[in-house]
Amino acid sequence: MKIKKISIGIMMLFSALASAQQEPNVVLTGAPFLKVTPDARGGSLGDMGAATSPDAFSQYWNPAKYAFSKSHSGVALSYTPYMSSITDDVFILNASFYTFLGQEERSTLAASINYFNIGEIELTELVGTQIVNTGTAKPNEFSIDLSYGLRLSDTYSMAVAGRFIRSDLFNGIADGTVQPANTFAVDVSGYYQTPRHQWNSFEGRARAGFNISNIGPKLDYSNNEDNAAYLPTNLRIGAGYDFILDEYNTVALTLETNKLLVPTPQYEIDENGNQVPLGIPNKGVVEGMFSSFGDAPGGFSEELKEFTWGISAEYSYNEVLYVRGGYFHESPMKGDRQHITLGAGLKYNAFGLDFSYLLPVSDTNNALENTLRFALTWEFGGETNNSWDY
Repeated sequence: MKIKKISIGIMMLFSALASAQQEPNVVLTGAPFLKVTPDARGGSLGDMGAATSPDAFSQYWNPAKYAFSKSHSGVALSYTPYMSSITDDVFILNASFYTFLGQEERSTLAASINYFNIGEIELTELVGTQIVNTGTAKPNEFSIDLSYGLRLSDTYSMAVAGRFIRSDLFNGIADGTVQPANTFAVDVSGYYQTPRHQWNSFEGRARAGFNISNIGPKLDYSNNEDNAAYLPTNLRIGAGYDFILDEYNTVALTLETNKLLVPTPQYEIDENGNQVPLGIPNKGVVEGMFSSFGDAPGGFSEELKEFTWGISAEYSYNEVLYVRGGYFHESPMKGDRQHITLGAGLKYNAFGLDFSYLLPVSDTNNALENTLRFALTWEFGGETNNSWDY
């Protein structure tokens, strides 16, 4: 008899990415790396970015924000260690680029790549009574996307993005029953930002944004539609306000919420009051998105628990020094990710350095706990009209 072992590490990985599957009725998806915050600034602001001010990493959060960028072009690179408490070869790399198109500076083009390295996994098989090493698997996932944004008015912009996704969890495993999963997805986003206006004894600026991300066909790992996994289609929406205290000091407060737009696993209650799993409904992409707002088997109370929320604050001194903090909350019934995030940033001329740190406040293990994330940015091409108008 021949037995292949993919290692307990990959099972631990799925458990971490799915956010504590032992919790009752967690909403599960394929390619969960798409839900992991890839940049240090967003990671220090309670895992949010749909309604925060624009930066070079806006491609992941809300590409419509690029139309309000103060710099003509920019590139960014971030590194996120993952499960660093038990391994040192699992990480996420993100590289992003954006630029304005045309002299009127109302439209933008942006691209990014998000690469998730899951490390090396030793493969073994049982031959008789001996365990024999048969090689090494190197599972990985990545996405490549391109977006176009347009400023529709002085205060509002929208963007669309297209994304190619590849999830190769069985790289190096010679098994005809599994295969790499490839698919594509689109995002639709919008961003609203007012000009500076007088507010009591100082000036202020309001912000709001949304992003419906990863709308696309399922990931098929086994050439069997019945076993295909939903993409993490997600609705992110938020609002914030900048308190511009004086020429040098600004405090930005932001609140955001998320909802996975995929079907909820179903269950029924037996005669003993126990939950009996019925599996995940097999629906089309659009049907699954709309039905996700009312398909929780526990009713309205369980439906509300599928929303996560976060709040953040960012202090800026002369747009050179930044101090950040945030809080992220997820219901214990849906994964129990609850953590405080801290971070800071420095900017010198066109270059920026950001870092963040995550502190869990729940009893559930977090794959990013006690992890220090870094990001580098470079803005070039000069200032845009946004620097004058806003």
